[in-house]
Amino acid sequence: MKKNMGGLDRMVRTIIAVIVFALYYLDVIEETLAYILLGLSGIFVLTSFISFCPLYTLFGMNTCKVKK
Repeated sequence: MKKNMGGLDRMVRTIIAVIVFALYYLDVIEETLAYILLGLSGIFVLTSFISFCPLYTLFGMNTCKVKK
């Protein structure tokens, strides 16, 4: 897999995941919405760690800086 996520993109995804987890922990979000958002947060964290987003490939996006 070729990296297609830049540092800012990875940081934003991780911050969003932490915020969603905090909202769940503090019981601000509950039930179905909580499970959906926690699932998306897990995907955000996973894609941040591997620096690859499959949706970016489908849409031809790349936020990773290319070294020339």
